[in-house]
Amino acid sequence: MTRKVADCRNYPSETNCTLTISGEEDEVVRAASEHAASVHGHENNPALREQVRDMLEDEKVGV
Repeated sequence: MTRKVADCRNYPSETNCTLTISGEEDEVVRAASEHAASVHGHENNPALREQVRDMLEDEKVGV
């Protein structure tokens, strides 16, 4: 199974967040959505989780 990555550095924010989360897709969606809500002030709802899922990238191994 390919691990997924959510990297805040790819999206400008007022806090210049540098957090990167990697793991299995559902784990990353859950953690990244919770992070988006608690740190960036987004509402953690199904629409946010779907947006996070759509932005995930495959983890690059050995780069």
